[in-house]
Amino acid sequence: MAKRKSIRTDIAWSDTDRITVKGHDLCSEILGKLSLGDMAFLEITDRLPTPRESVMFNAIAVTLVEHGLTPSSLAARMTYSGAPEAMQAAVAAGLCGLGSVFVGSMEAAARMLQQAVPDPAMARNADLDRLALEIVEGFRARKQSVPGIGHTLHKPVDPRAPRLFEIAAENGYDGPYVKLMQKISQQAEKIYGKPLPVNATGAIGAIASELRLPWKIVRGIGVLARAIGLVGHILEEMKDPMAYEIKQRAEEEATAHLRQPRLI
Repeated sequence: MAKRKSIRTDIAWSDTDRITVKGHDLCSEILGKLSLGDMAFLEITDRLPTPRESVMFNAIAVTLVEHGLTPSSLAARMTYSGAPEAMQAAVAAGLCGLGSVFVGSMEAAARMLQQAVPDPAMARNADLDRLALEIVEGFRARKQSVPGIGHTLHKPVDPRAPRLFEIAAENGYDGPYVKLMQKISQQAEKIYGKPLPVNATGAIGAIASELRLPWKIVRGIGVLARAIGLVGHILEEMKDPMAYEIKQRAEEEATAHLRQPRLI
């Protein structure tokens, strides 16, 4: 009989009078000392952030908390209207919409960058312009959109990206991944002949890579951030509901052609 694998976690443990998280006492070392973003950094990286890492990680997380009546916030509101006894279900419904089009594209951008430059030290002697051109041409040949550039609403510039890059420069995180992301945008604009600036998820994918966060976990930053925003939308839905009105209008417009008066 094969030996069973032992069950193990290094995240947290507790006994009758204490709780320890990642080796830190929750009550004496974390509560009142760490921000929510710092706590998230600790959970993801197994260590406390440096002051500059704290600024940078909190900035990219805060960027994703809110973006108005997006599909995720609408899904949360609609779900809450049908199940007001389960707010967590409404938040979960909204989070299910974080994919390749909304928020989740930060994962695709980080993956693109980290696969192109597995080791940041390699980028010191790399021709980033050539590498960026190869990346864009590769996506074009596969008839795929280049992640992290362009935006359906924010034109010609997504205002969040320049600000994030400014914060990155101020804190020493404007390294090869940020530069490569910017060059990808430049090459794409030349090839496609239209403005395709780096968007917020592209900037976050690049900065998360500068923070040495593996691309597979990058979408998680969007998940934890957007959950906060969805709670805000649900609170507003409690106070001033709009979901039922949206449902009514959608139904009326979608079925208007069926409601035409019959000709006698």
